[in-house]
Parts: sequence; structure tokens; C-alpha cells
Amino acid sequence: MEITGKIIAVLPANSGVSARTGNPWKSQEFVIETHDQYPRKCCFRVFGEEKIKQFNIQSGEELTVSFDIDAHEYNGRWFNNISAWAVNRVAQQPVAQAAQAAQETPFPPAQDNASPFASDSADGAGEGSADDLPF
Repeated sequence: MEITGKIIAVLPANSGVSARTGNPWKSQEFVIETHDQYPRKCCFRVFGEEKIKQFNIQSGEELTVSFDIDAHEYNGRWFNNISAWAVNRVAQQPVAQAAQAAQETPFPPAQDNASPFASDSADGAGEGSADDLPF
């Protein structure tokens, strides 16, 4: 899955040592906000010190984040994990241009209520006829 938006929060990194393997681990969470009509926020995690350094996510950046969603149960409650596996920088365009592009309509303005079926008096459906169908 993917989400595109602006990074609004960079949370502190977490680290520890795996109880099972004894290897050290590191993860960091980030909050991204979409630019939809009703903006949504999503907190996602980057796991592994190498990936944290590779992605180098900064607050205020425009990103497209590819992620996987998984859930786990703990003490009878369920928790979602949103783990990023790829991060791409979005080409910056001025906010005014983005807002203008969103407001532009792809449809031309309506004509002056002109019917696409012009009445043709030669076929007997002229003025005064109760039947205004073109066929």
C-alpha cells in the first residue's frame, strides 16, 4: 500500500536487544498527513538502523511511503503495525499551484441549455407538436 503526504512528526527512535536472538535493534516512527479534502494522518514505523539512515526522513518533507500492515494480539487487545519498506521523495510544487490545480475542473462550462437534438421541422416534428423526440 502507499500513502503520499507531508511528514508532520518525527518521533524519537526506540532501540533494544532482542530477547530471542540477543541482537540489537532500532526503530523509529513518523506521522504523515495527506493532502485530501479531509486530511488523514498515519503513523508508520521504519525498522532497522540501516533503513532509518537510508530513508533519512525529515519533518516537513513531501513523501510517498510504501508500507505493509500487520496486526498482533497482546493481552487480549489487537494492535496494528504499519511498517514502511520504501520511501520516495515527491517533487515539490508550490502550494498555490497545487491548490489551483485541485480547483480546476476537467469539464467545459455548460452551453446555453442548447439541446443536442435540434428540432427539424422537415420531419414533421415542428412547433405545436406534442412529440418532441428527435426520432
